[in-house]
This record gives sequence, C-alpha cells and structure tokens, in this order.
Amino acid sequence: MNVSLVLFTADLRLHDHPPLRAALDGARQVVPLFVRDRAVDRAGFAVPNRLAFLADCLRDLDAGLRARGGRLVLRSGDLVEQVCRVAGEAEADEVHLAADGSAHARHREERLRTALEAEGVRLHVHDAVTTAVGPGTVTPASSDHFAVFTPYFGHWSRWRLREPLDAPRTVRVPEGIGSEDLPSRKGLSGLSPALATGGEREGRERVTAWLRSGIGAYEEGHDDLAGDATSRLSPHLHFGTLSPVELVHRARRAGGPGAEAFVRQLAWRDFHRQVLAARPEAASTDYRTKRDRWRTERTAREDVEAWREGRTGYPVVDAAMRQLRHEGWMHNRGRLLTASFLTKTLYVDWRVGARHFLDLLVDGDVANNQLNWQWMAGTGTDSRPNRVLNPVTQAKRYDPDGAYVRRWVPELEHVAASAVHEPWKLPEEERVALGYPEPIVPLPEGLARFRRARERT
Repeated sequence: MNVSLVLFTADLRLHDHPPLRAALDGARQVVPLFVRDRAVDRAGFAVPNRLAFLADCLRDLDAGLRARGGRLVLRSGDLVEQVCRVAGEAEADEVHLAADGSAHARHREERLRTALEAEGVRLHVHDAVTTAVGPGTVTPASSDHFAVFTPYFGHWSRWRLREPLDAPRTVRVPEGIGSEDLPSRKGLSGLSPALATGGEREGRERVTAWLRSGIGAYEEGHDDLAGDATSRLSPHLHFGTLSPVELVHRARRAGGPGAEAFVRQLAWRDFHRQVLAARPEAASTDYRTKRDRWRTERTAREDVEAWREGRTGYPVVDAAMRQLRHEGWMHNRGRLLTASFLTKTLYVDWRVGARHFLDLLVDGDVANNQLNWQWMAGTGTDSRPNRVLNPVTQAKRYDPDGAYVRRWVPELEHVAASAVHEPWKLPEEERVALGYPEPIVPLPEGLARFRRARERT
C-alpha cells in the first residue's frame, strides 16, 4: 500500500492545497505532518502571539482532517530529521511540500531533498501555495526580480492563476504513526489581550463576511483608521489558513474598485516575496543603502522606549503602538506612520522597529515586515526614499474626528476633535490634567535632523 507524506508549513488549510491534493492522487494513504522546527525557535521567531495563533491553526487543521477520517501528526525538533523519521515509520515513498522563497526555506528544502533521496524518497515541491504568483515566476528581461512594484503588478496581473482546489472529502492516515499532543494557547503568557483567533474555519468565515459586506468600501475606506475597513486577513495569509490564489479569484469575481484595490494589496505581498527571494540579505541589510548613520537602540534608548510604549506625545503614533500591543495587529496606515516616525523623525535604525513588530505582530512575516520597514526608511523599493509622513497631517486626514486616537489613548478621550491630534496646543492647565506626555521631539527638529543626515551621506 503506497503512502505519501504532506509536510505542512505556512499552508495550514485543507481548501486549495496542491501538495495535499497531489499526495492523495498518488497514494491510498497520506501522513499529514507538521514539524515544530527548533530552528525557528532559535532564530527568535517563536513569539507568544504567533505561537497562540499557530496553536489555533493546528487544532483546527487536525479537526478538519479528523472530520475526513484522518488526523494531523505533530513532531518537534530538526525538521529534516523529523520528516525523514516519519517517512521511514510510514514507509512513505514521496513527500509533498509547498514552495517558499525565503533563504531559510530554500536551505531547508535542499537539506530535505538530499536526506530523502538518500532514503529513496522523492520530494515534490509545489508552487503557488503560499503566494498567488511564486517568486521568480514573472521577471524583467534584465534582472532576476522586479525592484519596482508598478511594472511587477502589470506582469502579475496578466499571469494566469491556477484554479483553486476543493478540500478533500476523505483523508486516510496509516495506523501506528505517533504524534505529540497538539499545542494550546492556554499555557502561553505574554499574549496580546485581544489577539485574534486562528484556524482555517475562522479565516474562511472572515472571507465570506468580508466579500459580502466589506470589500465594496475597501478602496475608499482602507486608510480610514477609525473605520477599520481593512480585511484583517493578514494573519490567515501568514499562516496559510487562506489561499492567496483563491482570494484573488474570489475578489475578482466580486468585482468593483474595492476588489481591485484588495487584489493590488495581495500583489504587494507577492512582490515583497520575489524581492526577498532574489535578495535574501534584505531581511537584515539595506536593499538600497543610503549609508545612514542611524541612531541605535542604545544611543536612542529613551526615544525608542517611548515609541514602543505609545507615549511619544504624538497621539496617532501612540494610538497605533498601543493597538499593536493590545491586539498583536496594527492598521496598515498606522504601520506606515509609526515606521516613518521612528526612522525619519527619530532617525532610529529601521531594524529596531522591524524587530519590535516581529515580536508582537501575529502576521509577523519577514518579507512583508522587513521590506515595508525598508520602504518607509527609504532604504528599500520606494522611489521617494526621503519622504516623511507628518503624523499630525496624516492624523487629520485619516482620523479627522479623532475616534481612532480616543479609542486607544484614553487620556485624550474627552479632548475635542479640534485639539485631539495636537494636545500640546491646549492651555497648560488642561495639558497637565490630561496626564499625556509632551512630544519627545518637535517635528521640525526631527525633520531637520533627518535631512542633515541624508545630505551628509
């Protein structure tokens, strides 16, 4: 009786899962395996919020498999060793895996292929599982990747996506393959209080609701901080409980300007992956260096702490940082504003901010996180590397009534809309009574420091 093994990684779903479909088509029995890779722990990516969401995802995946007659096998340790061990226990003759363009994943794939081939086991790697269009699928004539989004999006939009696959009806797992107990978020500490729930079932329910009542207003409302009109699907895309291919198809079927804007954001996700796949060093070094002499976490300790804790004295920045800590998630406009403030106004190294985001974001994704930070720091793919987002101007534009600020900065709950974004202009007695900090740096001073630094380089 032939057996295939499916290694789940960042694709924790049953719907539209090419590796699982291929394994089921080629074998009578399948071992669905997830390995808690210790290399991820050692690299510092196993943070509480993502571990909790992962636990939800694994439990939901196991439940979905059990409803189809199967179950999830969970192991911990070195991924290559564990896959080879389980393949041997099950007498599997092939392993199926989703492609991943990160340097870590490619090195893992090379090690796994070598180890499996030594045991006479074939490795099949499937594209377009964690992305709609895989890294390296569309490239310019003169380079191995697109360095600018607009031409990339033009090619990406014309690429014919594969059709989504239905979830399997039946999954038969061989008897006698041992599994560790599934993790739970209950024993984890340090979680954001309002952390979202993970799992494919939750993700698909969110998509259905979003397509029914949210996507139509997305183009006009996605930057509205208080309106919270984004899809909030990023954690599910990060863990692969939703298929990007299926999302693009469903959004295009919905049609309209909102759907087009949403699909564009999915393309940005693929864009960053193809940049990082071609330039893996961009995860920690400047993609396009400006030879900045950034202030470090040590030299700017007080400013960095104020930024992390949401007490910079700039209400919209502080609101976004407090949302991050409370939810493990932040509105996209807030991400841009807080990143601009740290790198351009405080002139602190973008890696300091990127690390803090990865410590808390449930959707903390190396490609999106690092390259978005570089975009705002002016060391990435932005064609205007010296742009600075003024937090006051931005707040008045995207939170005109101050509702977002009041939601997250209770000290300003009763401040009128005319003053909520500039509380330092209130009479001194009122300012003191608020208990809200003064700005840690005047905006003109921060801008001048940044311009001097960039001119010097």
